[in-house]
Amino acid sequence: MGSIIKKRFDLQVTEAGKTVSSVFELDKNISYVRGILLTSNKDDLMYYRGSQKIEINKQEIFPEGYESKLLMCGINVSPNVRYYETGHTTVGNGQVKMEYKDSQDSRVAFEPYRVSIYLNCELNE
Repeated sequence: MGSIIKKRFDLQVTEAGKTVSSVFELDKNISYVRGILLTSNKDDLMYYRGSQKIEINKQEIFPEGYESKLLMCGINVSPNVRYYETGHTTVGNGQVKMEYKDSQDSRVAFEPYRVSIYLNCELNE
């Protein structure tokens, strides 16, 4: 197994009920994505309002509508086990695409927030 590094990419959610999409480029020396984690500067908004679709190298990892709360992790979990394991997902073209959707929820009012995707990546040996 090669060395492991963490990569972080951010999406800004500025309008209620909208989908925000971005394609993130991985470093050329990354061969696999081993895990995925989502965080936010306003966890309650992402937990109640968020869902997404995530693709790596045009391979769907999580389908449209996959709830963000299933990819979040609390502080009571050891830092070594916080990532959703994806196995040895090859990066191929080095692109990670994320489509994040904010949906209305009466439990929390909308305000602009950031969604961060963290990738647990394995480097080429």
